[in-house]
Amino acid sequence: MITFEEIKKDPAIRTYIKKADESLINLGFTEHSFAHVGLVAANSKYILETLGYSPREVELVQIAAYLHDIGNLVNRIDHSQSGAVMAFRLLDHLHMDPVEIAEVVTAIGNHDEGTGTPVSPMAAALILADKSDVRRSRVRNQDTSKFDIHDRVNYSVTKAELKINESKTLIKLKLHIDTRYGSVMDYFEIFLNRMVLCRKAAETLGLQFKLIINEQQLI
Repeated sequence: MITFEEIKKDPAIRTYIKKADESLINLGFTEHSFAHVGLVAANSKYILETLGYSPREVELVQIAAYLHDIGNLVNRIDHSQSGAVMAFRLLDHLHMDPVEIAEVVTAIGNHDEGTGTPVSPMAAALILADKSDVRRSRVRNQDTSKFDIHDRVNYSVTKAELKINESKTLIKLKLHIDTRYGSVMDYFEIFLNRMVLCRKAAETLGLQFKLIINEQQLI
């Protein structure tokens, strides 16, 4: 049985994640390397674990989260589909059970807001975890005068919290935004489709989705 720890330590997988992020550096995208996939894996685990899914389902969603962005190695366009194909080849080579490969590949292939659909609990958890990763440390460009809208939105978020309520009926994404660098309107301009997908993902898990934005201007 392939474990999440084995996936994280696999040299080929680590190489593909690193090289995929290098491609995005050249395209001017925010960070999509180990910090991102590690956080997405942690939040995917939190979602399914909190909702009472089995330990193996929790581990599989972590594997899907860790592999979800390797398709950027091929091309940013349709990277969820190319990533799913790459993940299939890698996991098959590691002799993972075909049923488990299918679950992981389905989640990866459906995580992007352009073409994805939360067709399973695992896909839904991955969507919510991925789309909620908005943070200052994802911005590579440190010259604020040259920020594009993606830089402004990520840099303006001083804190992001993804929480399921005690009754397990609601998942809430709470963002704290420093309005010196970006506005709420900036956020909705580029994240509206992602939030719509998050709402659908929450519904797949039997939850309501709520977005809370706190505006502040830090000195």
